Amino acid sequence: MKNIKPGGVRAQQKERTRRSLIDAAFNQLNAEQGFASLSLREVAREAGIAATSFYRHFRDMDELGLAMVDESGLTLRQLLRQARKRIEKGGSVLRTSVTTFIEFIDKNPKVFLLLLREKAGTSSDFRSAIAREIQHFIVELVDYLDHANQMPHHYNEAQAEAMVTIAFNAGAEALDFDTIQRQKLIEDLIFQLRMVSRGAYYLYHKEQVKLENH
Repeated sequence: MKNIKPGGVRAQQKERTRRSLIDAAFNQLNAEQGFASLSLREVAREAGIAATSFYRHFRDMDELGLAMVDESGLTLRQLLRQARKRIEKGGSVLRTSVTTFIEFIDKNPKVFLLLLREKAGTSSDFRSAIAREIQHFIVELVDYLDHANQMPHHYNEAQAEAMVTIAFNAGAEALDFDTIQRQKLIEDLIFQLRMVSRGAYYLYHKEQVKLENH
């Protein structure tokens, strides 16, 4: 059995406690209570530490919240990357991506609720952090579209921005839907995104025809 250095043990313990604080904060989020309503003392208590020990891991509650936002965006992006890998083996791009997105919301409602609520929250730091996360989604989608079709980058960028906005708005509705309603939402969302995609393709080729006729 390998010896673990005391410093390594302390680092592992610190990471576990940090993880416990993030989980405790997520656990306390619900439809009625947003992040701004969370109490440092209550979060620390659920994590099993003294309130004074909180400051060994986060400077304040805002820093904890920003860590939660970063984790939420990263988790969803990783799922969508995995979805794209499945697409490479065959399957519908839109259906696989949309289904993965709605399944994520179904399994992690509090995670998506944090992104959704704080996007329009009072904290400029939160709004900026969530805007960055949404921009990450757009950039990754643009990169995919740049490789998947023959349209110029600015067309793909506009298309990606529209798709991400529509998807997030649909996700907000999905939070309150039952299984049957969610399935209908998936079909409606696929149809809407397909319209955006075909609209972009139509506009691009219409412009090409104009250029060829001049």
